[in-house]
Amino acid sequence: MLILAAWPLVAQPFSAELDPRRTRIDWTLGATFHTVHGTFRLKRGALVFDPSSGRASGQIVVDVSSGESGNETRDRKMHGEVLESGRYPEAVFSADRVEGQLASSGRSHLEFHGTFRIDGASHDIVLLADIDRNGDEAAATVHLTIPYVVWGMKNPGNLLLKVSDHVDVDVSTKVHLR
Repeated sequence: MLILAAWPLVAQPFSAELDPRRTRIDWTLGATFHTVHGTFRLKRGALVFDPSSGRASGQIVVDVSSGESGNETRDRKMHGEVLESGRYPEAVFSADRVEGQLASSGRSHLEFHGTFRIDGASHDIVLLADIDRNGDEAAATVHLTIPYVVWGMKNPGNLLLKVSDHVDVDVSTKVHLR
C-alpha cells in the first residue's frame, strides 16, 4: 500500500533550469604544436524529463558568438570560417528522450538523447550527464565530442598546422530541479 501511495511522487517529471551565471562551457581542440582551449557562454537552458517514461523535452542554448580561445586572430577565423557565428549565433540542444534514473540524493548518471543544431544543421547526439543531487539543487557535468568536420564544418588547419577533426566539450553547471 505504501509503494502505491508513493508511486505518483516517483513517476512525476522533473524540470531542470540551468543558470547561465553558474554554467561553464570549456572546449579543447588538438593541434600540431599545442592543444587549444576555450570557452562559450550559456544563453539559457531548461529541460523537462521523466526517467520512468523516458520522455524529455526542452532546450539548452549556447551563445556561439561568445566563443573565445584567448587569441584574437584564431577566434576571428573560428567565428568567420568554422562556426559562421554571424549567420548562426546559437547552438541548440533539443532533448527528446532520457535514459537512467535520477537519485533522490547523491550521484546519478543520465543520458539525454536529442538533436544538436549548429552551423545551420541538426545532428543526433547523446549528452552523458553525471549529476550530484542535493534536494532541489544539483551539480551536473556533461562531456561530449563534436565531430565538426563530419558535420560539414571547415577544419581550420593548413599545410603546416594540423588540427583535430573533433572538439571535446565539457560543461559544468548548477541546476534547480522542480
